[in-house]
Amino acid sequence: MAPIETMLRPGATISCHKLSEPLEVIRLLGRGGQGEVYEVAFAGERLAAKWYHPRFAARDPELLERLRDSIRATAPGPAFLWPMTLLQLAAASAAELGLPGGSFGYLMALRPTEYVGAIEHEAARLTISLRDVVRACFFLVEAFDRLHSRGLCYKDISTGNLFLRPRDGRILICDNDNVAVTGAGRGAALGTPGFMAPEVLLGQARPSSGSDLFSLAVLLFRLLTRSDPFKGRLELGIRCLDLPAQRQLYGVDPVFVFDARDDRNRPDPEVHRAACLTWPIYPPELQRHFQQTFGPGLRDPSHRVLTGQWCETLAAVLDQRLLCPHCGQEVFGSGDGSDRCWACGGVIGAVPRLALPRGGVLAQPGNELHPHHFDALALENLDAPVARVEAHPGDPRILGLLNCGERTWSADLAGGGSVTVEPGRRCSLARVVRIHTHHGVIRALG
Repeated sequence: MAPIETMLRPGATISCHKLSEPLEVIRLLGRGGQGEVYEVAFAGERLAAKWYHPRFAARDPELLERLRDSIRATAPGPAFLWPMTLLQLAAASAAELGLPGGSFGYLMALRPTEYVGAIEHEAARLTISLRDVVRACFFLVEAFDRLHSRGLCYKDISTGNLFLRPRDGRILICDNDNVAVTGAGRGAALGTPGFMAPEVLLGQARPSSGSDLFSLAVLLFRLLTRSDPFKGRLELGIRCLDLPAQRQLYGVDPVFVFDARDDRNRPDPEVHRAACLTWPIYPPELQRHFQQTFGPGLRDPSHRVLTGQWCETLAAVLDQRLLCPHCGQEVFGSGDGSDRCWACGGVIGAVPRLALPRGGVLAQPGNELHPHHFDALALENLDAPVARVEAHPGDPRILGLLNCGERTWSADLAGGGSVTVEPGRRCSLARVVRIHTHHGVIRALG
């Protein structure tokens, strides 16, 4: 098989303007319509370099200045694989590679191998728990909340631009060269079909933070259900999903498959099995966010659910996570004994609850307590848990609470007296009625 022809030849050493050292091209990582991504070595470090096809760069005359602005601004948060340094080929290297003068790209951090494309999850080729899918959704909206708070919009949110770490739901967002100030400039990127807001698809508006909110909701739905929110029975009447058909399905007459008032586009139980199976898993408050954004929010961006609202609701969903005692599947419920498992249909008995100054968390293995459970002024955040519920390694029916902080707790025992719980140690939830932490009091309710 002939080697793949690339713009930057693997093994080549290239010089770029304003770089202290040359780059060594290691290997091609991927390619697309915009350009190619390579693993490179620079100053003793392995990084990634995205290099643009000259024809794509010519169609987006604002790209170079947009990259400069992004590099100066730095990343909104750690979830973004953000441009670090602009790369512009020196004349000698351009001539050697046969690329036109002015050919350019940028350096960014190399994506760790444990992060897998979200497209693999949507295709059901990735093993990941429901808990970590919801966590991934939380981290995603948190990242876009930070982006939008800077007055920026992403413009091209899609499954192809997102990577997941299956063991904990952490995310990385790539292709951040599309990012621009909301309402400023033109640019080549409008979005990806199936993700674009109707007003952008129909040419009635340019991408903005408001259209981002729509695209973000599409991506959240696809992560949670592995389904397209607008592909239901109406799609079955389309012989070829070409551009005019996509315009009709997603822009002219889009109907959410679980629209609260319009049932024309309900998912077919055979063709759209994933949607039918997964939608009932999630609590009503989360379902209503989709019905809001894909209902009134279809035509009026002011009705779309905001990133902060998504964060609050997704954090609450994690607090409602419990495990079916019959099949071990994850369920989101009240824990009051009325819940049924969506997988096996078994009735789930009452689940102990940890009462906190702000709400409560079901006492189930893997569930966490965070500062926002104690402080009314704290935003929802999953980065530094205060405590985590864990099952005893010898008997999963015995639950303990791990002190994840740096200060010692005092726990009041059911029979009187108290014990201290040092950082990194656990206390049995069967023995305590109250735990005093520097964040606040945790009450164990049977």
